[in-house]
Parts: sequence; structure tokens; C-alpha cells
Amino acid sequence: MKILVLGATGGTGAAVVAELLTRGHDVTAFSRHAESLLDSRTSPSLRAITGDATDPAAVDNAVAGQDAVVIALGITENPFRVRLLGPAHTAMNVRSHGTSNVVAAMRRHNVRRLLVLSVYGIGPTAGRLRLSDKIFYPLVIGNQVADHIRQEEIVRRSGLDWTIAQPVHLSDEEGPTPALVSPAGEVGGWHVPRTAVGRVFADTLEKSAYIGESIAVSAAAPGH
Repeated sequence: MKILVLGATGGTGAAVVAELLTRGHDVTAFSRHAESLLDSRTSPSLRAITGDATDPAAVDNAVAGQDAVVIALGITENPFRVRLLGPAHTAMNVRSHGTSNVVAAMRRHNVRRLLVLSVYGIGPTAGRLRLSDKIFYPLVIGNQVADHIRQEEIVRRSGLDWTIAQPVHLSDEEGPTPALVSPAGEVGGWHVPRTAVGRVFADTLEKSAYIGESIAVSAAAPGH
């Protein structure tokens, strides 16, 4: 498939790009620093577009000709700094604004399949957080969670063949950690490696799975 990944240089976006390339897909990596992927990864199946997801024209150009789109937009800066001072390099509403641009472009170019990175604990999983996260979310990442909520609303109203992935706390752990994927919001371990999330994204796209659903993604506990 020809797959566009927005937010391709962030931790999870890069993991998705790597997994898709490993499986032989043609990947267009879209990011404000997309050229950095070419520095670290050489593949004839990788195309890099440096652009801003809040720019409708740039997004429209990137979406044209794709079979599917992955949105992994986010703010990579320290969350405490972002809470106190705001982001230095990224718009606070990058998720919702960028997603709105993507949805509009997909409709124009008749691209149907959309997979979106969100966060566990909103929408269908609201109220299922641990006590520590119920404190952490509003105190530290409240503004970013609010933008995820707006993003999910845009996706659900899009009319596209969408899937929203809600991972628990992401880690940079290496290794073949199995993931638990649950449309019911079930959680195994409360930390999940980005590489495992990358595999879930690739599986979901290849199998056309969970269309019109939100899935919780966590590390599979023993016995799952």
C-alpha cells in the first residue's frame, strides 16, 4: 500500500514508518523535519516531505495518491514545560488542526482509510485511568488531552474508514513485546513500547481491522 504518515519523526510516528517499510509498503513520511529520516534510513520505498500539518496546501499535496493515512501528530517537548510556557516549536492544537486538514484532503482525493494515534483515557476509555493518571492528566497534560478530544471528534464525524488507537503510556523499550489490542478498552500493562504500537498500526492497516472503532493498545499481560 501507499501510506502517508504525518508526524513521522516523532517517536511513535518513526516506529510506524519503520514497521511499514519492513513490511514492504511505500511510505510517505510527512513532518517539519522529515529529511532527518532520510539521514538515518535509506529505502527506495521511503519518500520524505518536509511540511507543517497545519498548512492545508501542504497536507493536500501529501494526501494525493495515497491508499491510507496515519496521523501520529503530537508535541515532543517536555510536558511540564509545555504546561507552564506552551510549546516552543509546535502549535498547541496541532493534533486537531492537522487532523481537520487531513480529513478535508482525504475527502477531496477520495482516500478512505485513516488510522489516528490518540491517548488512552478519553472518549470510550474515559474514567478507566488509574488514580495517578487521573491526577497527572489535568495537572500536566490537560491542554494536550483536550486537543486529543477535539481530534477524536473530528475523526468520528469524518465519514471515513477510520480507526482511533489509544495507547497507554509509551516507552522506548526495545524487543518483541506483544501488544494487547482491545476495542473494549481492556489494559494489560500500563506501559507499551512504541515499536509494539508500530506493529499494531501495520497489522490494523493490512487487515482493514477495527474500522469505525477505537482500540486500546497496551502491553499484553501474561496469559493474554
